[in-house]
Amino acid sequence: MDTIPSTYNYPRTTLRIAVAAMFFMAGLSFSSWASRIATVQQELDLSDAALGGVLFALPVGLMCSLPFSGWAITKIGSRNLLVAALIVYSISLVTLGLAQNTFQLIICLMVFGFSSNSVNISVNTQAVAAEELYGRPILASFHGLWSLAGFTGAAIGSFMIGHEIIPLYHFIFILVIIIVVVLFTMPYLKHDKVANAGPVFVMPDNSLIKLGAIAFCSMICEGAMFDWSVIYFKKVVLAPIDWVGTGFTAFMFTMAGGRFVADWFSHRFGLKRTMQLSGMLTATGLLIAVIFPHLYTALIGFLFVGAGVSSVVPMVYSAAGKSKTMQPGVALAAVSTIGFMGFLVGPPMIGFIAGLASLRASFTLIAMMGISVTVVATKAKI
Repeated sequence: MDTIPSTYNYPRTTLRIAVAAMFFMAGLSFSSWASRIATVQQELDLSDAALGGVLFALPVGLMCSLPFSGWAITKIGSRNLLVAALIVYSISLVTLGLAQNTFQLIICLMVFGFSSNSVNISVNTQAVAAEELYGRPILASFHGLWSLAGFTGAAIGSFMIGHEIIPLYHFIFILVIIIVVVLFTMPYLKHDKVANAGPVFVMPDNSLIKLGAIAFCSMICEGAMFDWSVIYFKKVVLAPIDWVGTGFTAFMFTMAGGRFVADWFSHRFGLKRTMQLSGMLTATGLLIAVIFPHLYTALIGFLFVGAGVSSVVPMVYSAAGKSKTMQPGVALAAVSTIGFMGFLVGPPMIGFIAGLASLRASFTLIAMMGISVTVVATKAKI
């Protein structure tokens, strides 16, 4: 049952476990940094405004990595890029703990973001290869493990903070874990470097552009939850101080859980219906939170949003990896470029509209992005 083509010399379950481990390490690295942002802010005496400007270095580095990642995969293969990028990713995490001033932190964050996206593109390329061996959707479960790693990293971070362990020692601990796992797992990843990979830069065809548009709309919604959910619960829902973070927790809970059932749902009902339902769940959840801005109704709404966005990006990557016009890694980079713009555009747009009207008006517009996911998915050939 586990026999696979000769291009991979281990059972397909071995590749799946190896790729899963890489997803978990990537999530652990990112969540470890996220768990210590407040500590770094305090150590460097940064105001909230200054911290906001500093943190923008991460997506800048990520965007710079997008063309590089597609090029690198065609030259050295996704396995080699993944191993190198994940090691750089974990080392750059340690440098964040070493930063002594704002300038150093900005440079380190740019490297952290650059390597983060190289890991993202290469590990998803490996995931697409594993999915091909299974002949059914499994990619969303990998993203579920990334989310699970987020909870793990947050728990480790809470322990480190509680025991007053400085970020540098915390990050070195994570570095050691990642290096050991990478070195152990590397031989079991798929070696996919090809002699003639074709052109590196190809204009995405219509199908890839539509996939990118779906990711763009969904990532706007996802970015809104990451950056504005706590503020929404504080200023609109007027939740008690101990409850302002519950909306984000509810969102993260269903986003992680949804990724573990998305593969089964997609396999049973098809990719198009999965995308359509995802968009409707996202829009419905946001509108519930807007129309009924009370604690329990908003919590229900945010649970819907988490379930809605959970499967979109994994399903988009899965479809892009099957492109007939581009190499999987290059196709993933192209779709990621379009989709990630949603993360950059979404949060500032919410703030701008909130300044002109209200935060509820901003979230109403974000709900329209959920509807757009359903509309574009209906028209796309997926």
